Amino acid sequence: MTALPEARGKLLLNEPLGPFTWFRVGGNADALFIPADADDLADFLKALDPAVPVTVLGVGSNVIVRDGGVEGVVIRLAGRPFAGITTDGDTITAGAGALDSMVAKASAKAGLSGLEFYAGIPGTIGGALTMNAGCYGAETKDILVSAWGLTRAGERVDYALADFGYTYRHSEAPADIIWIEATYRGTPDDPEAVAARIAEITSRREQTQPIRDKTGGSTFKNPPGHSSWKLVDEAGWRGKLFTATGGGAMFSELHSNFMINPGEATAADIEGLGDAVRADVRAKTGVQLDWEIKRIGRAG
Repeated sequence: MTALPEARGKLLLNEPLGPFTWFRVGGNADALFIPADADDLADFLKALDPAVPVTVLGVGSNVIVRDGGVEGVVIRLAGRPFAGITTDGDTITAGAGALDSMVAKASAKAGLSGLEFYAGIPGTIGGALTMNAGCYGAETKDILVSAWGLTRAGERVDYALADFGYTYRHSEAPADIIWIEATYRGTPDDPEAVAARIAEITSRREQTQPIRDKTGGSTFKNPPGHSSWKLVDEAGWRGKLFTATGGGAMFSELHSNFMINPGEATAADIEGLGDAVRADVRAKTGVQLDWEIKRIGRAG
């Protein structure tokens, strides 16, 4: 890789990425950059050779980092400069590194409804913007006002809701935009009532999802007219161990659209399990399961 620009933040070479992901698997980043703030990131991108690939990694809750690691620079927006949350009237502004669940809690404190569903999404605002994250009948597009980010060249871009072209788990915004901040609009409500709904969502999630396992959230998008968990379950993959190169991976007994690393799985085990299930479900039902989990990097 070519020489990297100087930066005020942390710039680490050949850094293991597994510890940054919920699955706890994957190889190293050629370089991991944790910028000091948005200006630091913009300056770094402007000076970085355009030929060097750039990948953004949030809290690693919905990603498989392949065993061969990730080429180029992996950017992680961590710490206070990227995780701030402020409220003003009926709007909430949150940094791209803020946890979705913390934004939901802030909405309750401010007495704003509409963002409760974020309590059920184990990711960050940056990821929510990228994929129109949602659950329990609500989506990011329902509450988003605007967002801004940086292009691969380090230039600022501003997006209104309509600019995203949101559909189910998809945005038309260029994939290389690194989101920095988003503004949402809630509906004034009683803080205790909002908090109660968040508590209900949190409890439901704890009872129905394997959140204490090494998992990656929902594996597949729901195909039109179908539930992914039911297709996986009916194909016989709930709790069935699949091994490619390591100790094996499986779909959770608790929720059959959640893959888990029960111990010593490799990224190849986890991604191989997903691909095997997709092929089996398609052969048995004719239904195509599309990945919701992002897969990045080189094969081992």
